[in-house]
Amino acid sequence: MQLVRLSSPERPFVRSWRKGGFTIGEQHYEGSLILMPERVEPWRPADPTALAPADLEPLRPFAGTAVTLVILGTGVRLQRPSPALCAAFRELGLSFEAMSTPAACRTWNLLLADDRPAAALLVALS
Repeated sequence: MQLVRLSSPERPFVRSWRKGGFTIGEQHYEGSLILMPERVEPWRPADPTALAPADLEPLRPFAGTAVTLVILGTGVRLQRPSPALCAAFRELGLSFEAMSTPAACRTWNLLLADDRPAAALLVALS
């Protein structure tokens, strides 16, 4: 797993999204991503209809921290999360908002600009 730490004041704003990837700051990424205020990590899921509780495992370190909101980008259009995925978010003590990936990118940028303690899970567009 490639972990990219961002140096302050560089923040992981989404500059663009395209089929198969994203541009975060000046860096281009292929595939799905996890965004946090200080870093960007690759994320395994490519099919938003197959999201499972195990896909939330990278969020476990946030349980009990200031990060309580997760933006979930589910691809080209909103895919309703399964009851099992909703339960996994609750188990971690995290609220989430599911939306299309383009809407999630815009929302993430607003939250980041406001210094809100949040994370984003972005499924790359297919």
